Amino acid sequence: MKLPRDLSGRRLAKALRSLGYEITRETGSHLRLTTTQQGEHHLTIADHDSLRVGTLAAILAEVGAHHQIDRARLVEQLFG
Repeated sequence: MKLPRDLSGRRLAKALRSLGYEITRETGSHLRLTTTQQGEHHLTIADHDSLRVGTLAAILAEVGAHHQIDRARLVEQLFG
C-alpha cells in the first residue's frame, strides 16, 4: 500500500491513537506524542497541512520499529 500523499500532522496523530499515542505537548508547529504501550516511546511530528512523503516514511519507520510491525502492515492498520 502506498503512503498517503496529503496527510496532515493532526490526521497522523489521530491515526496513531490506535497504537496508544496521545499528544502530550504542542510547541510551535510541532506535536509531541507519547505512548506507553510496549514501553514508553516519544515521537515528534510537524503540525503541517501536508507532510512530505520522506518525513512520513521516517515517522512510520520509527513507530514500526518501536511496535515491531513492518511498514506495510502498519500503513494498512493506520490508513487501510
